[in-house]
Amino acid sequence: MEQLLWAEHCTRRLTIAQLLLSAEAAGRSGGASGRRGRRGGRVARCPRAALPTCAGKEAGIGGVRALRPAPQPMGPPPLPPPPLHAPAAPTPPGLQPDRPGPAALDPSLPRRPPPSSCPPPGLARRATVWPPRDVGRDSCFPRPKDRTMPSELSKAEEKPGVCPHRPGNPAENGKSDTARCTGLSEKERKWIRPDMPSKCTWQLGKPTSESPHYHVSLAQTPQIMPDILKKIGNTPLVRINKIGKAYGLKCELLAKCEFFNAGGSVKDRIGLRMLEDAERAGILKPGDTIIEPTSGNTGIGLALAAAVKGYRCIIVMPEKMSMEKVDVLRALGAEIVRTPTTASFDSPESHVGVAWRLKHEIPNSHILDQYRNASNPLAHYDTTAEEILQQCDGKLDMLVASAGTGGTITGIGRKLKEKCPGCKIIGVDPEGSLLAEPEDLNKTDKTIYEVEGIGYDFIPTVLDRAMVDKWYKCNDEESFAFARMLISQEGLLCGGSSGSTMSVAVKAAQELKEGQRCVVILPDSVRNYMSKFLSDKWMLQKGFLKEEDIMINKPWWWHVKVQELSLSAPLTVLPAVTCERTIEILREKGFDQVPVVDESGVILGMVTLANMLSSLLAGKVRPSDQVRKVIYKQFQKTPSDISSDALIPIRLTDTLGKLSHILEIDHFALVVHEQIQSQDQALPAMVGGTTDHSNKGSSKRQMVFGVVTAIDLLNFVAARERDHKKD
Repeated sequence: MEQLLWAEHCTRRLTIAQLLLSAEAAGRSGGASGRRGRRGGRVARCPRAALPTCAGKEAGIGGVRALRPAPQPMGPPPLPPPPLHAPAAPTPPGLQPDRPGPAALDPSLPRRPPPSSCPPPGLARRATVWPPRDVGRDSCFPRPKDRTMPSELSKAEEKPGVCPHRPGNPAENGKSDTARCTGLSEKERKWIRPDMPSKCTWQLGKPTSESPHYHVSLAQTPQIMPDILKKIGNTPLVRINKIGKAYGLKCELLAKCEFFNAGGSVKDRIGLRMLEDAERAGILKPGDTIIEPTSGNTGIGLALAAAVKGYRCIIVMPEKMSMEKVDVLRALGAEIVRTPTTASFDSPESHVGVAWRLKHEIPNSHILDQYRNASNPLAHYDTTAEEILQQCDGKLDMLVASAGTGGTITGIGRKLKEKCPGCKIIGVDPEGSLLAEPEDLNKTDKTIYEVEGIGYDFIPTVLDRAMVDKWYKCNDEESFAFARMLISQEGLLCGGSSGSTMSVAVKAAQELKEGQRCVVILPDSVRNYMSKFLSDKWMLQKGFLKEEDIMINKPWWWHVKVQELSLSAPLTVLPAVTCERTIEILREKGFDQVPVVDESGVILGMVTLANMLSSLLAGKVRPSDQVRKVIYKQFQKTPSDISSDALIPIRLTDTLGKLSHILEIDHFALVVHEQIQSQDQALPAMVGGTTDHSNKGSSKRQMVFGVVTAIDLLNFVAARERDHKKD
């Protein structure tokens, strides 16, 4: 069948060439001329210009759009067509010279092969039809599909009534801070900000038929699924029975369990939708590379779809994200790049900045860009919201959802505003993020939070905050406590951000009456956090759990204070000491680690023998370099400021039970004591190797008291037990 189609296609191309010659002859005799363009020395004209009418309709042959010409008039047969690459004939008198075509301007562009060199039937779909530069949408030859993502184009194309963020349409370019991009080419410095104002044309009351986007409808779940991607969507709506009653709610409390998606989170929906919309727009082709900056769940959704469809996938994510997410991504075949958690979104070192740098370096790569891609909220507008309305029979009084990129709450909110206008939309934003409104809600000294996947330090383009009726802030302690309650009391194996949403829902739903209904979106599963909030040790380490909250039998030494240990005077080094000298000191004293302090005794961090040796062997540092370059862990003062790679301090008044939890994670613990110093002059305090003279008056400083290891704890316990037996 393909051979017949290809033969018919070649015959029609010859017929069109003959018509071109007939039209040219008619133009010479009667002065009529169609649109023309010179391509590589050959005159090419649109067949429609030579035909008064076009009988038949356009049909795709072998992947190429062709036009069925009208029946030819009777008369002498036309001359055979000249070779496609023959020299151009001189322009006849009375005719204007042809304008240069695209190929004449750009020799790198593809040229149409001669009719005699027809490719084999298997290659029919790769045939190229060259469009003249001025061909419009009604041309016989289609314009080649733009294979550039909307997030990758440099300038917005203003079209009335058309959303500039839909697949295939360009979007406005942002400006980056190039002062920090030293060593990068001008092309590598180009990136598109994820916080540009949205130009979406959605309006409340505007029919979906006028939408510029492709919309999907809910489908029945087949008994046998063709692949795992069909298991994305149609998640269950579950009644919350115990937590609502415990907090005195009168309304019905329901949970939309998005962790039942194939990849374990609500982001599976947007991962699949963005990928399939890019395929529909002709942007992605087999062998292309997908790059995405993400907190992990979107990456898992994209990696899952990429594994099924055969794309290379690179995920760029901050270091604070759990190792479980990294392991799942690697198992799905994705490549992972980690970036500093503290890097701001517009920094070249951020996950957004690194993703754009990789995009410029890797050929045929695309950033689907969840922060700007209209497919993100559309996935929830078309499916998630429709599922909720069907499951609730259209009766819904409140919806509570957390915000990360904002696609979930925007897409669901828009649909509910259309079909259930009385429903109140509640937004959840963690402390330390700035998505909430009014801006006063975002005022806090906190910059780091442990809950993953929600909150940002910029406003993503896809987030429509006008859809949110009221914002609430959540904190880490309540989020993890409610996540644990959902697991232990309701049997819902959800993640930390689900706890964030539920902690706000029990507050916001207090205003609802009996007979009313509140739906809470639970975004992801506990699978990604097995080593985090699900672990008592991690919760104790971060200060979210107290020892008395863990109902287990404690050993006799559990509540003994750390000050009971016999700790020797600590060995410390200054940051200016060389790596070579530090290694010599550690070997002489028989120590494996040593604190690094400034001249006033303020703690900067720790260095370990193993870390220094590995850095030297890898060539990262030289023996003559200062030890400040290989500080193993930075020192943080309070548990709320502790990042995933921070050094955990322990005080003399802490218990040995807390010390034992730290020693199960680290090989050592740094024992500190606080010193209060009062002076009129500025108090120097080393922060990352620089001196801060802004502190005046009374101030607290944490000084090194000692370094304790598991051997020290075991020796103390063994010695006390021996003494007890003697008595």
